[in-house]
Amino acid sequence: MFERYDQPARRTLFFARFEASKLGVRSIETEHLLLGLMREPRGPAGRLLLTLPLTDLRKELEKNRTDERIETSVEIPFSPETKRVLQHACDEADGLTHRHIGPEHLLLGLMKEPNSRAATTLARYGMQLDGAREQVRELSVAMTA
Repeated sequence: MFERYDQPARRTLFFARFEASKLGVRSIETEHLLLGLMREPRGPAGRLLLTLPLTDLRKELEKNRTDERIETSVEIPFSPETKRVLQHACDEADGLTHRHIGPEHLLLGLMKEPNSRAATTLARYGMQLDGAREQVRELSVAMTA
């Protein structure tokens, strides 16, 4: 399933799992994926996220924290909503004619799930799908030039 994912995207998924574990939840939700993206600062997604107040964003996403921490050896599955985000990320990569799936595609995939906690939080901070997609396109071209 993750053959097309580049190393930064795989790290993002690892960090998302870590965030879910740290917050004591039983599935990887969209907000954990966004927290994982915030830990991968390089590339187009990182550049887009750096335009936001990351400390405030992190505090908001960590509000539903429990005192329980899930052991890192325990398997934490993706929620159905996060699975849809992963499919959206694949669709975004295809739409941009990118052979790989990177963190930038995961970010766009998050915003395509409009009722998710991650998407609504990003929207509150002014990040919209169409604008982010255009910026990803521009940054991807600039980074390969």
